Amino acid sequence: MFIQIEPSSDIPIYTQLANQIIELIARGQLNGGDTLPSVRALASDLSVNMHTVNKSYHELEQKGILRIVPKSGAVINPIVQEGITHENSRKIIGQLKPIIAEALVLGMSPDEIRQHASSILNDLKGE
Repeated sequence: MFIQIEPSSDIPIYTQLANQIIELIARGQLNGGDTLPSVRALASDLSVNMHTVNKSYHELEQKGILRIVPKSGAVINPIVQEGITHENSRKIIGQLKPIIAEALVLGMSPDEIRQHASSILNDLKGE
């Protein structure tokens, strides 16, 4: 599992970590049932505070991406095969809408947004 933290980024470290774990799952490099490193081990590997890793794991648990099992650690939930729930779809759309609006305000055309979205999907799916 390769995770790279940018300490000088405007994005909080716990968010960087959560985003990179999600990306590893989307790429198929982590799978449902896989156990993530312990909070202590990952914090040590990344040279970050344990509370930062813990916050990231709990954020992923709230999103339903992993579950925290006492004595076993953080376990990735299986990727849903039958489709996204209405509630999760609504959450994702709610997160995408301001990003797309910002892109439009900053001058990106709808075609450019579609191209970038398609490129990101191809990258994540290894196509």
